[in-house]
Amino acid sequence: MSRTLEGPVLVVGGAGKSGRRVTARLDALGVSVRPVSRTTPVPFDWGDTSTWDGALDGIAAAYLSYAPDLAFPGAAEQVAELAGRLADRGIERVVLLSGRGEAGARAAEVALLDAVPTARVVRCSFFTQNFTEGVFAEGVGAGELALPVPTDVPEPFVDLEDVADIAVAALRDDAYAGQVLELTGPEALTFAEACKTLGASLGRPVTFRAITAEQFIGDVVAAGEPAELAYGLVELFGEVLDGRNVATTDTVARVLGRPATTLAAAARRDGALLAH
Repeated sequence: MSRTLEGPVLVVGGAGKSGRRVTARLDALGVSVRPVSRTTPVPFDWGDTSTWDGALDGIAAAYLSYAPDLAFPGAAEQVAELAGRLADRGIERVVLLSGRGEAGARAAEVALLDAVPTARVVRCSFFTQNFTEGVFAEGVGAGELALPVPTDVPEPFVDLEDVADIAVAALRDDAYAGQVLELTGPEALTFAEACKTLGASLGRPVTFRAITAEQFIGDVVAAGEPAELAYGLVELFGEVLDGRNVATTDTVARVLGRPATTLAAAARRDGALLAH
């Protein structure tokens, strides 16, 4: 059952795409929130365990998002160590943002639930917001998205507004203790279909072009991003875009009592972010 959520609630990645949405919702509910990142006054750095205890001090619950992705090497081990510290403090209300179809993410989920059996996992398909404020946004804004992904494999892109609503519901409601909530959008689209949908919603053409992994890595590095990120994304694309994640789920509708948001609707709402 839903109950008043006591704070403070730790939001790891509080300035990130999902973290800031979760923080805003908790603020609106009057819940004390502690959003943390490497640069906050009380810092939290996944790669620096010396920052963890200060961030955990006195919290009543936690929302965990991992950057850049739980599929990356070492992520599951870091989640396992943090889960042990949460368990030692008796923190039972924990939500982990996870990725659908990722072996590394699955290992992180298991580690968390082993240590904190009442934790909740919000396991997601690719975010719609990757097109408007994430790794694909520059290409979409320029009118062409070039990625090393299959042209014939669809993905049921999920809206982060839906994800944040469910994350907060999972924190508040004991009915979701120990559960994995698998979230998708209402329809699966290929990247070319997604770009066509984005263009229609934004009122200007957006095309898709398949490129090689080598071309993508070169583009990412040329844009000033670390090579490790580029290689990790290529591996992630290869792992999850093989058809395993095509099916949609009804979790958004079941938890929120309304349909999941379509890519078209999300793009119309968020399109102003691509105006510049």
